[in-house]
Order: sequence, then structure tokens, then C-alpha cells
Amino acid sequence: MEIVDGVMARDGSASSDGRRGGPLILTEDVELLDDLLRLCAAAGARPEVHHGGPGCGEEWDAAPLVLVGDDAADRVRGAARRRGVVLVGRDQDDPGVWRRAVEIGADHVLLLPDGEQWLVDRIADVAEGVGRPALTVGVIGGRGGAGASTLACALAVTAARAGRRTMLVDADPLGGGLDVLLGGETADGLRWPAFAASRGRVGGEALEESLPELHALRVLSWDRGEAVAVAPEAVRAVVSAARRRGGVVVVDLPRRVDEPVAEALAQVDLGLLVVPPELRAVAGARRVASAAGLVLRDLRVVAGAAAGPGGPVGRGGLDSEEVARLLGLPLVGDVPWEAGLPAAQVAGVPPGGFARGPLARFCDAFWGRVPVDAVGGGA
Repeated sequence: MEIVDGVMARDGSASSDGRRGGPLILTEDVELLDDLLRLCAAAGARPEVHHGGPGCGEEWDAAPLVLVGDDAADRVRGAARRRGVVLVGRDQDDPGVWRRAVEIGADHVLLLPDGEQWLVDRIADVAEGVGRPALTVGVIGGRGGAGASTLACALAVTAARAGRRTMLVDADPLGGGLDVLLGGETADGLRWPAFAASRGRVGGEALEESLPELHALRVLSWDRGEAVAVAPEAVRAVVSAARRRGGVVVVDLPRRVDEPVAEALAQVDLGLLVVPPELRAVAGARRVASAAGLVLRDLRVVAGAAAGPGGPVGRGGLDSEEVARLLGLPLVGDVPWEAGLPAAQVAGVPPGGFARGPLARFCDAFWGRVPVDAVGGGA
């Protein structure tokens, strides 16, 4: 067992088994019951309350989570061992609580009020039926105009076309809005300003249903109003909710790393740094990589020609392997130039929209090399 934020937990016990429904509460302590009912309400779950011991029968086995009041520990000692049992108490100085937890096979010991937020999150996970988190891919430009937003959109479009549950998150408030790249700037749904003041937990399904749906994926972008500052806590809550949905989350990240961006980076499984093969671009990308690497665990290079006024920018004498070597990062590959992409977007075809186009083929190959089930979320 380990103690995290006032909670003692066994390794690996925090994942939900995916069953929907509220927890089973076992206690005769009226004050404790009131607190647990309040926390269930905050998590959006409807609990089942049982005042007896192990005679609760099928409810004990079927409940996705069991909250046992410390007063009821003796009465459930004979119940069948199962996962998802939390022993809840109040006395911070009672060493016997740990012994009672072992006797009833509890996965966690939670002492109120310190562990309230953890318990709300755990109950909400159960109510949502949370399973494997989404594979979260962040895309960052090594310099301005590198094509990071285009690649982020193409990755999301191709993932959705392959049948994966996909969300595209625009984490760059100065980027103009990814919904514009997808041709959905007038689509109904919420944008970042609606979540700017979010605190605590955001429901994954509620988030998904509130966002515009474009090209079979959900998009969280910016509106065209005045700039709105989104608190770091809001970014953490929203990206966490997106990840709990499973599947794939693609995050378009700015080159600067401030507190809100750091919150997004902390939840990215794999970062792609898009760097045109030019010395100046490599020099700028080195600074971006240094800042992002303080938070991001896995950062790799994608080399490719960026768009210029008349087509792709020249390669500047570097090849992709040299770019990766200069940056000291693993190479994913070369993003191909796709002629006619701007005109296609005007016609409503998003980046990656042409299934047989070079950009879509690059993205399909990427998803093939990074299986979603093996790294992060399920389809």
C-alpha cells in the first residue's frame, strides 16, 4: 500500500472495472453517511445505502465501488474478498484503521476530510465507467509556420476515419482556432471560454457532448471573441476529462510553455515536434524542445517542408536524420508536402481529408506504428 494525498492505496487498485452505477455505502454513522452522500452528489452518482453487514448479498459483489464506514468494518470482515473496497474514517490518530483495512481486504483507506477530492474523483470515475485512458499526442511547432496545426488536424481526422473515438484540443489561444482549419467555425458547441473558470472535475461524457462534432471527431477550440485567460486548473480538468473518454486525444500546443500549457503537456503521452529542415528552424526548435522537455516525457521529431507563399519551403541543406541528430531526439519521419491543401480547405476538406493523399498516408502510417491499444486508449 502507498499513501497519496491522505489516502492509502494498493498499487494498481485505482483503475475502474468500467461498470456504471453508483457506489454501495455501508455505515450506521449518520454524520459519515451525510458526508458520503454529499460527495456522491458532487460526483454525479447515486449510491445505494446498506446498514447491515455482509448480508447485503448481491449488492456487495455487484457494486463497482464499496465505501465501508470505519464503524462497519467489523461487520463486513466475513464478506467475500473483492476489489474496489474503500474503508472511510475520520480519526487521523487511530493506528487500528490500517489493521481493519487489511482484515476486510480494502484497497484504500481514506480519512475525511483530507481525502474528499480523491473520493469525489474515484466515485465519478465509477459513475462514468472509466476504462483505459486515451492515447494523448501533443503536436508542437519548432518555429512559427512549421505546420504543427495542420499535422494535428490531420492526425485527428485520420484517427476518426479509422473508427477511433477522437478529440482534438486546441491549446494555442493565439492560433486562430482549429475549428477554422476544419471548416467548422460556425458549428454549434462550446469553446474554451466556456471552460475558462472550471475547477475540480469535468465530466468526460458531458465534455464530449458539449463540443462541436466535425468530421466524426470532437473539437475544443477558441472562439473569435476577445482573448480569455484559461486557468491552469481548468486546462488540467478539461484535458483529464478528454483522456477519460478513451480513444485518441490530439493536442495542438503553442511553442511557449506557461502554466496552462504545462498542465496540458503533463498529460501528453507522446509529443511530436514539427521542424522544417533548416538551420534556423532547428535553432528555434532546440529552445522549444528544452522547455517542453521539462514536462513532457516522450518528445520526438517530425521533419518536413513547411508551407511558403508558392509552395513548400526549401530543405536548407539538411535531411531529417540530421535534424533529429542536432536536436538529440528520436525521429518519427518526414511530413510530406500536399499540393492544393489550402484550396481543399476552402472547399471544406480538412487536413488529412483526402484518404489517399500524402498527408493522410503519413498519419495512417503513424497510427499504425503507434497502436492505440498498446500505448494509451482503446478504439
